[in-house]
Parts: sequence; C-alpha cells; structure tokens
Amino acid sequence: MAVKLKDDDVKTKLASTEFVFDADEYAHITINEEICERCPHRLCMVVCPAECYELVEGKMKFHAHDCVECGSCFLACDQGSVSWNHPRGSFGVKYLYG
Repeated sequence: MAVKLKDDDVKTKLASTEFVFDADEYAHITINEEICERCPHRLCMVVCPAECYELVEGKMKFHAHDCVECGSCFLACDQGSVSWNHPRGSFGVKYLYG
C-alpha cells in the first residue's frame, strides 16, 4: 500500500536540497505551452515527484525551482512538449541529505 505524503511534505523535503540556477536560455527543462493546451491527460503533473507542473488559468507552467532532475516528465510526455537536458556543469540540483 502506497503512502501519500501531505502536500506540504514534498516542499518541506525539497528544502533540504540546494539548487543552483542557470540563465533561462540554458534551462534544463522547457515546455511548449501550446502543445500542453491540447494534451488529453497531462501526465507530467502526475509523474513529477516534486510537483513542478501547475495549471495557471488553463495554461501549463513549469516551476524549475523545485525540480530534482529525474526526467520523469520527459519520459511521460507523449505529446512532445517537454524538452529535457542535463544542466551545464556546476548548475542544477545538489542533494545535501541523501
């Protein structure tokens, strides 16, 4: 039986992770909002363990500040919206506790 974390637990656990953000033109994940608007299932919202995807006024938004760089969204997106790249050296997530 799977245990569901409380909504605030995910964000609390992410607080123990350090993120070094690169300039927007080097973002490790980008989405095509036009493709997202036509998506029949929005699996990225389901598979993202850090809850980085959100619908804001009917438009999909990606919040990079909590991304753990797992690539789940890239694998789950069968619509071709998500582009995923490894962050450039010295940028990205740095796990402090595990």
